[in-house]
Amino acid sequence: MTGPDPAAPRITQRGLWFEEFTVGTVYEHRPGRTLTEADNVLFTTLTMNTQALHLDAHWAAGQPGFDGQRLINSMLTLSTIVGLSVAQLTQGTLVANLGFTETAFPAPMFAGDTLYAETECTGKRVSKSRPGEGVVNLTHIGRNQHGTVVARTSRATLVRLDPDRPTQSTAGEGNPR
Repeated sequence: MTGPDPAAPRITQRGLWFEEFTVGTVYEHRPGRTLTEADNVLFTTLTMNTQALHLDAHWAAGQPGFDGQRLINSMLTLSTIVGLSVAQLTQGTLVANLGFTETAFPAPMFAGDTLYAETECTGKRVSKSRPGEGVVNLTHIGRNQHGTVVARTSRATLVRLDPDRPTQSTAGEGNPR
């Protein structure tokens, strides 16, 4: 048996170059991720978040508001919606996260819920101070298996311009950061 044909086309998975982001486009990230009790306990203990709502089933059972269930750590939810976007949007093209704003958790996640993510590109501009890079503004939304929004955040990222395209001085569109 021989290996693959060396002349066969090759496709390497990567994120989007700055020029490939389109303001107003919503990128759906699939598959989703079912968050388990083990995920929640591991994340919560790794981050030293000792909130009993995440760790103590007996205590949580006596609390009003969530039918006595422990909550999935909201930082795990946030990390997962951003993580679900990486392969499609920023793998190998991201330089840095510049910041997160307007983060909200309008509904809880519980062990066994499945999290789906989508990202809207809300703005972009070529960096004035970093040649070959641009600022891309993204809004990440997480929904559970019922379609209920469980998390939302806006993120500014620094993304590489495509090195195979001519340098652009005004490739920006949308609201600059």
